Amino acid sequence: MSLLQALHGEQALNESSPHTPWYRQAAAVIPRHVILKSIGTTLFISLFFGAYFYLLNGPAYPTTVMPLTFLDSLISFEPLAMPLYVSLWVYVSLPPALLATRRELYGYGAAMAGTCLVGLIIFYFWPTAAPAADIDWALYPGVDFLKSMDASGNAFPSLHVATAIFSGVWLHHLLRRFGGPQWILMLNGIWCIGIIYSTLATRQHVAVDVWAGLALGGPAAWLSLRQRLNTALAGKIRHPSI
Repeated sequence: MSLLQALHGEQALNESSPHTPWYRQAAAVIPRHVILKSIGTTLFISLFFGAYFYLLNGPAYPTTVMPLTFLDSLISFEPLAMPLYVSLWVYVSLPPALLATRRELYGYGAAMAGTCLVGLIIFYFWPTAAPAADIDWALYPGVDFLKSMDASGNAFPSLHVATAIFSGVWLHHLLRRFGGPQWILMLNGIWCIGIIYSTLATRQHVAVDVWAGLALGGPAAWLSLRQRLNTALAGKIRHPSI
């Protein structure tokens, strides 16, 4: 059985009623364990940023400047991409908000934490930075503020991209589990791609950082979903009448 087929099967196992609109199913799930979700998400982001800025401000080894590629020359600087870049912090909060049980929340949190930890370990042993762009940032106050808060270090892999694709894959799965229509699935994909694009358009990252972020976050999401599926199916086998 393929993972996609199995996830479709899981959808059938988890939906309370095929007649309940997808948005009502989602709305019913959001209030569950809302305190755990709120505190957990806030604590996770706070701990991540603490570790991220610690490594950014005190690299243990010499910093490597990442190379530019042909793709970087195709994507021009676009200050209007800033809202997309910042929207990541809303985007990554959506999957845990749509999870129904503590087990799901703990599993998701552990998988996301593991993904970020891999990135942070790479940052420690191999500090990297995006090359300086020939742009007067003072002309673009929003981007200038971003640069002052988050220098273009800790570049490879892009955890902005890794967490975006991780969240995007999970959101796609959860929306399908609720029976979400094609337009909401497309909207999710467009948002995810927009965030990835913004990392290049704001000159926070270069293309090799983005590819590395995809290579980290994509497989991590797939593996975590597969583990979640195996756990759900094992429980169904042990308790077939449930």
